[in-house]
Amino acid sequence: MAPTSTPQTPFGRVLTAMVTPFTADGALDLDGAQRLATHLVDAGNDGLIVNGTTGESPTTSDAEKAQLVRAVVEAVGDRAHVVAGAGTNHTHHSAELARAAEKAGAHGLLVVTPYYNKPPQEGLVRHFTAVADATGLPVMVYDIPGRSGVAIDTETLVRLADHPRIVANKDAKGDLGATSWAIARSGLAWYSGDDMLNLPQLAVGAAGFVSVAGHFVAADLRAMTDAYLAGDVRKATEIHQKLLPVFTGLFRTQGVMTTKAGLALQGLPAGPVRLPLVELTEQETEQLRRDLTAGGVQLG
Repeated sequence: MAPTSTPQTPFGRVLTAMVTPFTADGALDLDGAQRLATHLVDAGNDGLIVNGTTGESPTTSDAEKAQLVRAVVEAVGDRAHVVAGAGTNHTHHSAELARAAEKAGAHGLLVVTPYYNKPPQEGLVRHFTAVADATGLPVMVYDIPGRSGVAIDTETLVRLADHPRIVANKDAKGDLGATSWAIARSGLAWYSGDDMLNLPQLAVGAAGFVSVAGHFVAADLRAMTDAYLAGDVRKATEIHQKLLPVFTGLFRTQGVMTTKAGLALQGLPAGPVRLPLVELTEQETEQLRRDLTAGGVQLG
């Protein structure tokens, strides 16, 4: 049974885009994934995104993706939303991944804009609709033009919102003006996909966050959200400013690399990355240690 949701917060408020732990030889670490998922939910996350880009989805097989969903649902599915990444730049394949995630027990789907092939807006509508039609699960579309090469226009989001299972958008567009219009016109539940803009997105109507920093500061993100929603903007701003070193440090280089290195500093399951990603250098790791410590993260 999925945790309780509302139309305004269909996946909760604070979600972390979880890394996929691997063993030292690069194999999928399902035990580590369950331990990490449990830690993240205990730390204050309402939900977890698995098999997203932060989960190294470009380098995990379809079978590994299904195994990971099943393991995380088994570990925390009774008390957190488990949302499975199912987006690729191949509509038929995305629909297959969506069905596999549903069969594995996922509570929802994250479907990214098709990347590299740069479809027109009509292609985006048909793609997202086809994936949403493939299962009975609620869908969060994911707008990240910096990676995909094409943005989802406001008019497209308004059209997608008519689909009964397309209920939310993860926004990593970095355009608060476009965000404001799209929230106002689409009625979709809105999730910030850029940690540095979490508080500004709340201010224009976001419901919550899909965070990378949530691996380390979920309790702070929840406190910031609670303060803002209670009308204590000063306190929310103070928490936002406290977290700036964390937001900066995790994206000095590629975010999966830094996140796994940070988890290793805490003694939590993460393991190596898969090529084409590489491990941080010793200098990068020390800079990350300074950044996380400056933001109040306790390290080993």
